[in-house]
Amino acid sequence: MVEVNNLTMRFSHQLLFENINLKLDKGKRYGLIGANGAGKTTFLKILSRQIEATSGNISIENGLRVGVLGQNQYAFEDYTLKDAVMYGNKRLYDAIKEKEHLYATGDFDDDKVNDRLAELEIICAEEDPTYEVDVNIEKILASLGFPVSMHESLMSELTGGDKFKILLAQVLYPKPDVLFLDEPTNNLDLEAISWLEEQLIRHEGTMVVISHDRHFLNAVVTNILDVDFKKIREFTGNYDEWYLAANLIAKQQEMDRDKKLKEKEELEAFVRRFSANASKAKQATSRQKRLEKLDIADIQTSSRRDPSIVFRAGRDIGNEVLEVEGIEKSYGDQKVLHSISFKVEKGDKIALIGHNGVGKTTLCNIIMEQLEKDAGTIKWGATIIPSYFPQNTTDMITGDLQLFEWLQQYDAKKDLDEIRKCLGRMLFSGEEQKKSVSQLSGGEKHRIGLSKMMLEKGNFLVLDEPNNHLDLEAIIALGEGLFKFSGNVICVTHDRELIDAFANRIIELHPDGTMTDFKGDYEAFRETYGR
Repeated sequence: MVEVNNLTMRFSHQLLFENINLKLDKGKRYGLIGANGAGKTTFLKILSRQIEATSGNISIENGLRVGVLGQNQYAFEDYTLKDAVMYGNKRLYDAIKEKEHLYATGDFDDDKVNDRLAELEIICAEEDPTYEVDVNIEKILASLGFPVSMHESLMSELTGGDKFKILLAQVLYPKPDVLFLDEPTNNLDLEAISWLEEQLIRHEGTMVVISHDRHFLNAVVTNILDVDFKKIREFTGNYDEWYLAANLIAKQQEMDRDKKLKEKEELEAFVRRFSANASKAKQATSRQKRLEKLDIADIQTSSRRDPSIVFRAGRDIGNEVLEVEGIEKSYGDQKVLHSISFKVEKGDKIALIGHNGVGKTTLCNIIMEQLEKDAGTIKWGATIIPSYFPQNTTDMITGDLQLFEWLQQYDAKKDLDEIRKCLGRMLFSGEEQKKSVSQLSGGEKHRIGLSKMMLEKGNFLVLDEPNNHLDLEAIIALGEGLFKFSGNVICVTHDRELIDAFANRIIELHPDGTMTDFKGDYEAFRETYGR
Protein backbone atom coordinates (compact mmCIF):
# COMPACT_ATOMS: atom_id res chain seq x y z
CA MET A 1 0.00 0.00 0.00
CA VAL A 2 2.93 2.34 0.78
CA GLU A 3 6.32 2.04 -0.95
CA VAL A 4 9.56 3.75 -0.01
CA ASN A 5 12.18 3.88 -2.77
CA ASN A 6 15.84 4.93 -2.36
CA LEU A 7 14.96 7.42 0.36
CA THR A 8 17.75 9.61 1.77
CA MET A 9 17.39 12.46 4.26
CA ARG A 10 20.01 15.00 5.24
CA PHE A 11 19.85 18.11 7.41
CA SER A 12 22.78 20.33 6.47
CA HIS A 13 25.78 18.05 7.04
CA GLN A 14 23.89 15.51 9.16
CA LEU A 15 22.82 12.27 7.46
CA LEU A 16 19.76 10.76 9.14
CA PHE A 17 19.28 7.77 6.84
CA GLU A 18 20.06 6.83 3.26
CA ASN A 19 18.90 4.51 0.48
CA ILE A 20 15.85 3.27 2.39
CA ASN A 21 13.68 0.78 0.50
CA LEU A 22 10.56 -0.55 2.19
CA LYS A 23 7.15 -1.89 1.28
CA LEU A 24 4.49 -1.30 3.94
CA ASP A 25 1.69 -3.79 3.43
CA LYS A 26 -2.03 -3.78 4.08
CA GLY A 27 -2.97 -5.45 7.34
CA LYS A 28 0.36 -4.69 9.01
CA ARG A 29 0.80 -2.24 11.88
CA TYR A 30 4.37 -0.94 12.11
CA GLY A 31 5.99 0.39 15.26
CA LEU A 32 8.67 2.95 14.34
CA ILE A 33 11.41 2.91 16.97
CA GLY A 34 14.92 4.30 17.44
CA ALA A 35 17.08 6.42 19.69
CA ASN A 36 16.14 10.06 20.27
CA GLY A 37 17.43 12.06 17.31
CA ALA A 38 17.67 9.03 15.01
CA GLY A 39 15.01 10.48 12.70
CA LYS A 40 11.75 8.69 13.60
CA THR A 41 9.49 11.76 13.44
CA THR A 42 11.28 13.02 10.32
CA PHE A 43 10.69 9.69 8.57
CA LEU A 44 7.01 9.70 9.57
CA LYS A 45 6.63 13.26 8.23
CA ILE A 46 8.20 12.16 4.95
CA LEU A 47 5.82 9.19 4.75
CA SER A 48 2.83 11.47 5.36
CA ARG A 49 4.18 14.01 2.84
CA GLN A 50 4.47 16.81 5.37
CA ILE A 51 8.11 17.32 4.39
CA GLU A 52 10.24 16.37 1.39
CA ALA A 53 13.14 13.94 1.54
CA THR A 54 16.55 14.90 0.18
CA SER A 55 16.17 12.21 -2.47
CA GLY A 56 14.01 9.20 -3.23
CA ASN A 57 10.24 8.97 -3.25
CA ILE A 58 7.16 7.76 -1.40
CA SER A 59 4.25 6.20 -3.29
CA ILE A 60 0.83 5.49 -1.79
CA GLU A 61 -1.67 3.40 -3.70
CA ASN A 62 -4.22 5.52 -5.55
CA GLY A 63 -7.62 5.99 -3.94
CA LEU A 64 -6.52 5.27 -0.38
CA ARG A 65 -7.64 7.53 2.44
CA VAL A 66 -4.66 8.69 4.54
CA GLY A 67 -4.98 9.79 8.17
CA VAL A 68 -2.27 11.79 9.97
CA LEU A 69 -2.51 12.54 13.69
CA GLY A 70 -2.39 16.31 14.15
CA GLN A 71 0.01 17.77 16.71
CA ASN A 72 -1.42 21.30 17.00
CA GLN A 73 -3.89 21.03 19.88
CA TYR A 74 -4.99 24.64 19.37
CA ALA A 75 -5.90 24.44 15.67
CA PHE A 76 -9.65 24.04 16.29
CA GLU A 77 -10.33 26.40 19.21
CA ASP A 78 -13.52 27.84 17.65
CA TYR A 79 -14.93 24.44 16.64
CA THR A 80 -17.35 22.39 18.71
CA LEU A 81 -16.05 18.99 19.80
CA LYS A 82 -18.40 17.32 17.33
CA ASP A 83 -17.32 19.53 14.42
CA ALA A 84 -13.62 19.10 15.24
CA VAL A 85 -14.01 15.32 14.98
CA MET A 86 -16.07 15.57 11.77
CA TYR A 87 -13.33 17.74 10.27
CA GLY A 88 -11.33 14.52 9.99
CA ASN A 89 -13.40 13.91 6.86
CA LYS A 90 -12.99 17.38 5.37
CA ARG A 91 -15.03 16.64 2.26
CA LEU A 92 -18.02 15.54 4.34
CA TYR A 93 -17.53 18.39 6.83
CA ASP A 94 -17.47 21.03 4.09
CA ALA A 95 -20.53 19.54 2.38
CA ILE A 96 -22.59 19.41 5.58
CA LYS A 97 -21.64 22.96 6.59
CA GLU A 98 -22.40 24.36 3.14
CA LYS A 99 -25.70 22.48 3.07
CA GLU A 100 -26.65 23.86 6.51
CA HIS A 101 -25.78 27.37 5.32
CA LEU A 102 -27.87 27.06 2.17
CA TYR A 103 -30.87 25.70 4.06
CA ALA A 104 -30.61 28.62 6.49
CA THR A 105 -30.04 31.43 3.97
CA GLY A 106 -30.62 30.11 0.45
CA ASP A 107 -33.31 31.14 -2.04
CA PHE A 108 -35.12 27.91 -2.88
CA ASP A 109 -36.70 29.50 -5.98
CA ASP A 110 -33.18 29.72 -7.40
CA ASP A 111 -32.30 26.65 -9.50
CA LYS A 112 -28.59 27.14 -8.76
CA VAL A 113 -29.25 26.78 -5.04
CA ASN A 114 -31.30 23.62 -5.55
CA ASP A 115 -28.74 22.16 -7.95
CA ARG A 116 -25.98 22.83 -5.44
CA LEU A 117 -28.01 21.22 -2.65
CA ALA A 118 -28.42 18.15 -4.84
CA GLU A 119 -24.65 18.01 -5.44
CA LEU A 120 -24.01 18.33 -1.70
CA GLU A 121 -26.46 15.51 -0.95
CA ILE A 122 -24.52 13.28 -3.35
CA ILE A 123 -21.25 14.11 -1.58
CA CYS A 124 -22.83 13.35 1.82
CA ALA A 125 -24.17 10.04 0.51
CA GLU A 126 -20.74 9.11 -0.88
CA GLU A 127 -18.89 9.97 2.33
CA ASP A 128 -21.58 8.81 4.78
CA PRO A 129 -23.79 6.28 2.96
CA THR A 130 -25.63 5.18 6.13
CA TYR A 131 -26.20 8.78 7.30
CA GLU A 132 -24.79 7.89 10.72
CA VAL A 133 -22.16 10.62 11.02
CA ASP A 134 -23.75 12.08 14.17
CA VAL A 135 -24.19 8.68 15.85
CA ASN A 136 -20.66 7.54 15.02
CA ILE A 137 -19.07 10.75 16.32
CA GLU A 138 -21.14 10.63 19.50
CA LYS A 139 -19.96 7.04 20.12
CA ILE A 140 -16.31 7.99 19.67
CA LEU A 141 -16.60 11.02 21.95
CA ALA A 142 -18.42 9.00 24.62
CA SER A 143 -15.70 6.30 24.45
CA LEU A 144 -13.09 8.99 25.15
CA GLY A 145 -14.99 10.23 28.21
CA PHE A 146 -16.93 13.14 26.71
CA PRO A 147 -20.64 12.99 27.65
CA VAL A 148 -23.29 14.13 25.13
CA SER A 149 -23.73 17.34 27.13
CA MET A 150 -20.20 18.39 26.07
CA HIS A 151 -20.40 17.61 22.34
CA GLU A 152 -21.46 21.14 21.40
CA SER A 153 -18.86 22.72 23.70
CA LEU A 154 -15.98 24.61 22.09
CA MET A 155 -12.51 23.11 21.87
CA SER A 156 -11.16 26.22 23.60
CA GLU A 157 -12.88 25.07 26.81
CA LEU A 158 -10.86 21.84 27.02
CA THR A 159 -7.55 21.09 28.73
CA GLY A 160 -4.53 20.22 26.62
CA GLY A 161 -4.92 16.49 27.26
CA ASP A 162 -8.58 16.52 26.24
CA LYS A 163 -7.80 18.53 23.09
CA PHE A 164 -5.36 15.77 22.11
CA LYS A 165 -8.12 13.17 22.57
CA ILE A 166 -10.24 15.09 20.06
CA LEU A 167 -7.35 15.09 17.56
CA LEU A 168 -7.19 11.32 17.98
CA ALA A 169 -10.92 10.99 17.39
CA GLN A 170 -10.54 13.26 14.35
CA VAL A 171 -7.99 11.04 12.65
CA LEU A 172 -9.74 7.75 13.53
CA TYR A 173 -13.32 8.75 12.71
CA PRO A 174 -13.00 8.55 8.87
CA LYS A 175 -11.46 5.03 9.19
CA PRO A 176 -8.50 5.81 6.91
CA ASP A 177 -6.79 3.08 4.91
CA VAL A 178 -3.34 4.36 5.92
CA LEU A 179 -2.65 5.73 9.40
CA PHE A 180 0.41 7.72 10.50
CA LEU A 181 0.50 8.35 14.27
CA ASP A 182 3.24 10.17 16.18
CA GLU A 183 3.07 9.53 19.95
CA PRO A 184 -0.72 8.92 20.09
CA THR A 185 -0.62 7.91 23.79
CA ASN A 186 0.81 11.25 24.95
CA ASN A 187 -1.53 12.97 27.43
CA LEU A 188 -3.87 9.97 27.50
CA ASP A 189 -4.95 8.28 30.73
CA LEU A 190 -4.94 4.50 31.10
CA GLU A 191 -8.58 4.06 30.08
CA ALA A 192 -8.14 6.15 26.92
CA ILE A 193 -4.98 4.21 26.00
CA SER A 194 -6.91 0.93 26.32
CA TRP A 195 -9.66 2.33 24.07
CA LEU A 196 -7.06 3.42 21.51
CA GLU A 197 -5.44 -0.01 21.51
CA GLU A 198 -8.78 -1.64 20.74
CA GLN A 199 -9.40 0.77 17.86
CA LEU A 200 -5.97 0.26 16.30
CA ILE A 201 -5.97 -3.52 16.64
CA ARG A 202 -9.10 -3.50 14.46
CA HIS A 203 -7.44 -1.31 11.81
CA GLU A 204 -7.35 -3.34 8.59
CA GLY A 205 -5.17 -1.09 6.49
CA THR A 206 -1.56 0.03 6.94
CA MET A 207 -0.39 1.83 10.06
CA VAL A 208 2.90 3.36 11.20
CA VAL A 209 3.09 4.54 14.81
CA ILE A 210 5.79 6.10 16.99
CA SER A 211 5.40 5.46 20.71
CA HIS A 212 7.54 5.25 23.83
CA ASP A 213 4.87 3.13 25.53
CA ARG A 214 6.21 -0.41 25.46
CA HIS A 215 2.92 -2.02 26.53
CA PHE A 216 1.09 -0.13 23.79
CA LEU A 217 3.57 -1.27 21.13
CA ASN A 218 3.36 -4.88 22.30
CA ALA A 219 -0.45 -4.77 22.17
CA VAL A 220 -0.84 -3.03 18.83
CA VAL A 221 2.00 -3.56 16.35
CA THR A 222 2.68 -6.56 14.12
CA ASN A 223 6.06 -5.33 12.80
CA ILE A 224 8.91 -3.10 13.94
CA LEU A 225 10.76 -0.53 11.85
CA ASP A 226 14.06 0.11 13.62
CA VAL A 227 15.88 3.37 12.79
CA ASP A 228 19.55 2.60 13.47
CA PHE A 229 22.91 2.75 11.68
CA LYS A 230 21.35 5.39 9.34
CA LYS A 231 19.15 2.59 8.01
CA ILE A 232 15.59 1.45 8.71
CA ARG A 233 15.34 -2.29 9.22
CA GLU A 234 12.12 -4.26 9.42
CA PHE A 235 11.44 -6.99 12.00
CA THR A 236 8.35 -9.18 12.20
CA GLY A 237 6.73 -9.13 15.62
CA ASN A 238 6.00 -6.68 18.44
CA TYR A 239 8.47 -4.66 20.52
CA ASP A 240 9.43 -7.43 22.97
CA GLU A 241 10.00 -9.87 20.11
CA TRP A 242 12.17 -7.29 18.35
CA TYR A 243 14.07 -6.62 21.59
CA LEU A 244 14.97 -10.31 21.98
CA ALA A 245 15.97 -10.65 18.32
CA ALA A 246 17.97 -7.41 18.30
CA ASN A 247 19.89 -8.37 21.43
CA LEU A 248 20.72 -11.78 20.01
CA ILE A 249 21.99 -10.12 16.83
CA ALA A 250 23.98 -7.57 18.86
CA LYS A 251 25.56 -10.36 20.93
CA GLN A 252 26.54 -12.26 17.78
CA GLN A 253 27.99 -9.07 16.27
CA GLU A 254 29.95 -8.42 19.45
CA MET A 255 31.41 -11.94 19.33
CA ASP A 256 32.27 -11.52 15.64
CA ARG A 257 33.86 -8.15 16.33
CA ASP A 258 35.94 -9.51 19.23
CA LYS A 259 37.10 -12.37 17.01
CA LYS A 260 38.12 -9.98 14.23
CA LEU A 261 39.84 -7.58 16.62
CA LYS A 262 41.87 -10.44 18.09
CA GLU A 263 42.87 -11.60 14.61
CA LYS A 264 43.75 -7.99 13.64
CA GLU A 265 45.99 -7.59 16.72
CA GLU A 266 47.79 -10.87 15.92
CA LEU A 267 48.34 -9.87 12.29
CA GLU A 268 49.60 -6.39 13.23
CA ALA A 269 52.01 -7.89 15.75
CA PHE A 270 53.36 -10.32 13.13
CA VAL A 271 53.79 -7.57 10.52
CA ARG A 272 55.65 -5.37 13.04
CA ARG A 273 57.99 -8.17 14.09
CA PHE A 274 58.89 -9.59 10.68
CA SER A 275 58.42 -6.87 8.05
CA ALA A 276 62.12 -5.97 8.41
CA ASN A 277 63.23 -9.62 8.39
CA ALA A 278 64.10 -10.71 4.84
CA SER A 279 63.34 -14.41 5.52
CA LYS A 280 59.90 -13.53 6.87
CA ALA A 281 59.10 -10.72 4.40
CA LYS A 282 56.87 -12.87 2.18
CA GLN A 283 54.76 -14.00 5.14
CA ALA A 284 54.58 -10.44 6.48
CA THR A 285 53.40 -9.14 3.10
CA SER A 286 50.76 -11.88 2.92
CA ARG A 287 49.47 -11.07 6.37
CA GLN A 288 49.51 -7.33 5.63
CA LYS A 289 47.13 -8.00 2.72
CA ARG A 290 44.87 -10.07 5.00
CA LEU A 291 44.94 -7.23 7.51
CA GLU A 292 43.86 -4.71 4.86
CA LYS A 293 40.95 -6.94 3.85
CA LEU A 294 39.78 -7.41 7.42
CA ASP A 295 36.76 -5.06 7.64
CA ILE A 296 35.84 -4.31 11.22
CA ALA A 297 33.71 -1.30 10.32
CA ASP A 298 30.90 -3.53 9.02
CA ILE A 299 30.43 -5.01 12.50
CA GLN A 300 28.40 -2.26 14.15
CA THR A 301 26.95 -2.00 17.58
CA SER A 302 23.65 -0.19 18.01
CA SER A 303 23.59 3.59 18.18
CA ARG A 304 21.33 3.25 21.23
CA ARG A 305 22.78 3.79 24.67
CA ASP A 306 20.97 2.62 27.75
CA PRO A 307 21.06 4.95 30.76
CA SER A 308 21.81 3.55 34.19
CA ILE A 309 19.25 4.86 36.69
CA VAL A 310 20.26 3.96 40.24
CA PHE A 311 18.48 5.46 43.26
CA ARG A 312 20.36 5.02 46.54
CA ALA A 313 18.74 5.94 49.85
CA GLY A 314 20.89 8.19 52.03
CA ARG A 315 19.55 6.61 55.21
CA ASP A 316 17.37 3.71 56.32
CA ILE A 317 13.64 4.21 56.80
CA GLY A 318 12.15 3.82 60.27
CA ASN A 319 8.72 2.46 61.17
CA GLU A 320 6.90 5.77 60.54
CA VAL A 321 6.84 6.67 56.85
CA LEU A 322 3.96 8.87 55.65
CA GLU A 323 0.40 9.40 56.80
CA VAL A 324 -2.10 11.30 54.66
CA GLU A 325 -5.31 12.09 56.55
CA GLY A 326 -8.52 13.73 55.32
CA ILE A 327 -7.05 15.82 52.51
CA GLU A 328 -9.53 18.21 50.88
CA LYS A 329 -8.85 20.46 47.91
CA SER A 330 -11.12 22.51 45.69
CA TYR A 331 -10.53 24.96 42.87
CA GLY A 332 -13.43 27.39 42.99
CA ASP A 333 -16.64 25.35 42.99
CA GLN A 334 -14.87 22.21 41.75
CA LYS A 335 -13.88 19.73 44.46
CA VAL A 336 -10.80 17.85 43.29
CA LEU A 337 -9.83 15.86 46.40
CA HIS A 338 -12.36 14.70 49.00
CA SER A 339 -11.27 13.15 52.28
CA ILE A 340 -8.17 11.47 50.82
CA SER A 341 -6.58 9.27 53.48
CA PHE A 342 -3.93 6.56 53.33
CA LYS A 343 -0.91 5.40 55.28
CA VAL A 344 2.33 4.46 53.54
CA GLU A 345 4.14 1.48 55.05
CA LYS A 346 7.82 0.68 54.74
CA GLY A 347 8.45 -0.98 51.37
CA ASP A 348 5.34 0.43 49.64
CA LYS A 349 5.86 1.44 46.02
CA ILE A 350 2.68 3.14 44.92
CA ALA A 351 1.43 3.84 41.39
CA LEU A 352 -0.94 6.83 41.59
CA ILE A 353 -3.39 6.52 38.69
CA GLY A 354 -6.67 8.01 37.49
CA HIS A 355 -8.26 9.99 34.66
CA ASN A 356 -6.64 13.22 33.53
CA GLY A 357 -7.76 16.08 35.75
CA VAL A 358 -8.73 14.04 38.83
CA GLY A 359 -6.05 15.61 41.03
CA LYS A 360 -2.98 13.37 40.87
CA THR A 361 -0.57 16.28 40.45
CA THR A 362 -2.51 18.27 43.05
CA LEU A 363 -2.11 15.46 45.58
CA CYS A 364 1.63 15.15 44.86
CA ASN A 365 2.11 18.88 45.34
CA ILE A 366 0.17 18.79 48.61
CA ILE A 367 2.20 15.80 49.87
CA MET A 368 5.41 17.67 49.00
CA GLU A 369 4.02 20.81 50.70
CA GLN A 370 4.24 22.83 47.49
CA LEU A 371 0.49 23.47 47.44
CA GLU A 372 -1.80 24.49 50.29
CA LYS A 373 -4.56 22.01 51.15
CA ASP A 374 -8.05 23.10 52.22
CA ALA A 375 -8.17 20.58 55.07
CA GLY A 376 -6.39 17.48 56.40
CA THR A 377 -2.87 16.63 57.50
CA ILE A 378 0.37 15.33 55.99
CA LYS A 379 2.68 13.63 58.48
CA TRP A 380 6.15 12.48 57.42
CA GLY A 381 8.18 10.06 59.52
CA ALA A 382 11.25 11.46 61.30
CA THR A 383 13.66 9.38 59.20
CA ILE A 384 12.18 10.31 55.80
CA ILE A 385 14.15 12.28 53.20
CA PRO A 386 11.69 12.98 50.37
CA SER A 387 12.82 13.70 46.82
CA TYR A 388 10.45 15.13 44.21
CA PHE A 389 10.27 14.92 40.42
CA PRO A 390 7.49 17.40 39.48
CA GLN A 391 5.50 17.25 36.27
CA ASN A 392 6.83 20.63 35.15
CA THR A 393 10.50 19.61 35.42
CA THR A 394 11.24 20.84 31.89
CA ASP A 395 9.96 24.32 32.83
CA MET A 396 12.13 24.39 35.96
CA ILE A 397 15.40 23.53 34.25
CA THR A 398 16.35 26.88 32.75
CA GLY A 399 19.26 29.29 32.62
CA ASP A 400 22.77 29.33 31.20
CA LEU A 401 24.53 27.08 33.71
CA GLN A 402 26.43 24.08 32.42
CA LEU A 403 24.92 20.71 33.31
CA PHE A 404 27.29 19.90 36.17
CA GLU A 405 26.95 23.48 37.48
CA TRP A 406 23.15 23.25 37.46
CA LEU A 407 23.30 20.09 39.57
CA GLN A 408 26.02 21.46 41.82
CA GLN A 409 23.88 24.48 42.81
CA TYR A 410 21.58 22.19 44.84
CA ASP A 411 24.46 20.94 46.97
CA ALA A 412 27.73 22.89 46.80
CA LYS A 413 29.41 20.24 48.95
CA LYS A 414 28.58 17.47 46.48
CA ASP A 415 31.72 15.94 45.01
CA LEU A 416 32.19 17.08 41.40
CA ASP A 417 33.43 13.63 40.38
CA GLU A 418 30.20 12.08 41.70
CA ILE A 419 28.16 14.61 39.70
CA ARG A 420 30.10 13.84 36.53
CA LYS A 421 29.68 10.09 37.03
CA CYS A 422 25.95 10.57 37.57
CA LEU A 423 25.70 12.60 34.35
CA GLY A 424 27.62 9.86 32.56
CA ARG A 425 25.11 7.25 33.74
CA MET A 426 22.39 9.43 32.20
CA LEU A 427 24.27 9.52 28.85
CA PHE A 428 25.86 12.96 29.25
CA SER A 429 29.55 12.32 28.76
CA GLY A 430 32.64 14.39 28.06
CA GLU A 431 31.93 17.71 26.39
CA GLU A 432 28.17 17.18 26.67
CA GLN A 433 28.42 17.93 30.40
CA LYS A 434 29.54 21.46 29.54
CA LYS A 435 26.38 22.21 27.57
CA SER A 436 24.08 24.92 28.87
CA VAL A 437 20.82 23.59 30.29
CA SER A 438 19.03 26.02 27.93
CA GLN A 439 20.24 23.88 25.01
CA LEU A 440 18.60 20.68 26.28
CA SER A 441 15.62 18.95 24.71
CA GLY A 442 12.62 17.88 26.78
CA GLY A 443 13.96 14.33 27.11
CA GLU A 444 17.41 15.59 28.13
CA LYS A 445 15.88 17.85 30.78
CA HIS A 446 14.02 14.87 32.20
CA ARG A 447 17.30 12.95 32.40
CA ILE A 448 18.86 15.89 34.25
CA GLY A 449 15.89 15.91 36.64
CA LEU A 450 16.42 12.21 37.32
CA SER A 451 20.15 12.88 37.83
CA LYS A 452 19.23 15.42 40.50
CA MET A 453 17.07 12.82 42.25
CA MET A 454 19.85 10.25 42.18
CA LEU A 455 22.29 12.73 43.72
CA GLU A 456 19.81 13.76 46.45
CA LYS A 457 19.72 10.18 47.77
CA GLY A 458 16.24 10.55 49.19
CA ASN A 459 14.64 7.50 50.75
CA PHE A 460 11.11 8.41 49.60
CA LEU A 461 10.69 9.28 45.91
CA VAL A 462 7.65 11.17 44.62
CA LEU A 463 7.55 11.29 40.82
CA ASP A 464 4.89 12.95 38.64
CA GLU A 465 4.87 11.59 35.07
CA PRO A 466 8.65 10.99 34.98
CA ASN A 467 8.40 8.98 31.75
CA ASN A 468 7.21 11.97 29.68
CA HIS A 469 9.76 12.80 26.96
CA LEU A 470 11.86 9.71 27.76
CA ASP A 471 12.65 7.11 25.12
CA LEU A 472 11.94 3.41 25.58
CA GLU A 473 15.42 2.58 26.82
CA ALA A 474 15.27 5.28 29.50
CA ILE A 475 11.76 4.22 30.61
CA ILE A 476 12.91 0.62 30.98
CA ALA A 477 15.95 1.81 33.00
CA LEU A 478 13.65 3.95 35.18
CA GLY A 479 11.43 0.95 35.91
CA GLU A 480 14.46 -1.11 36.91
CA GLY A 481 15.76 1.73 39.08
CA LEU A 482 12.46 2.08 40.95
CA PHE A 483 12.14 -1.70 41.36
CA LYS A 484 15.63 -2.03 42.88
CA PHE A 485 15.29 1.07 45.07
CA SER A 486 15.32 0.20 48.78
CA GLY A 487 13.03 3.06 49.84
CA ASN A 488 9.43 4.10 49.19
CA VAL A 489 7.90 5.39 45.96
CA ILE A 490 4.80 7.29 44.85
CA CYS A 491 4.77 7.63 41.07
CA VAL A 492 2.14 9.13 38.77
CA THR A 493 2.24 7.51 35.33
CA HIS A 494 0.04 6.22 32.53
CA ASP A 495 2.74 3.83 31.30
CA ARG A 496 1.64 0.30 32.19
CA GLU A 497 5.04 -1.30 31.65
CA LEU A 498 6.50 1.19 34.12
CA ILE A 499 3.71 0.48 36.62
CA ASP A 500 4.25 -3.26 36.21
CA ALA A 501 7.99 -2.81 36.74
CA PHE A 502 7.86 -1.30 40.24
CA ALA A 503 4.39 -0.98 41.82
CA ASN A 504 3.20 -3.22 44.67
CA ARG A 505 0.30 -0.92 45.57
CA ILE A 506 -2.19 1.02 43.42
CA ILE A 507 -4.03 4.17 44.49
CA GLU A 508 -6.65 5.33 41.99
CA LEU A 509 -8.21 8.79 42.25
CA HIS A 510 -11.79 9.19 40.99
CA PRO A 511 -13.59 12.16 39.34
CA ASP A 512 -15.76 12.63 42.44
CA GLY A 513 -12.64 13.31 44.53
CA THR A 514 -12.56 9.92 46.28
CA MET A 515 -10.02 7.11 45.90
CA THR A 516 -9.48 3.35 45.74
CA ASP A 517 -6.51 1.91 47.65
CA PHE A 518 -5.40 -1.53 46.43
CA LYS A 519 -2.47 -3.44 47.93
CA GLY A 520 -1.11 -5.51 45.08
CA ASP A 521 0.32 -5.10 41.59
CA TYR A 522 -1.47 -3.58 38.62
CA GLU A 523 -2.49 -6.89 37.04
CA ALA A 524 -4.19 -7.95 40.25
CA PHE A 525 -5.83 -4.50 40.47
CA ARG A 526 -7.26 -4.88 36.96
CA GLU A 527 -8.56 -8.37 37.68
CA THR A 528 -10.19 -7.21 40.90
CA TYR A 529 -11.90 -4.12 39.47
CA GLY A 530 -12.46 -5.33 35.90
CA ARG A 531 -10.39 -2.60 34.27
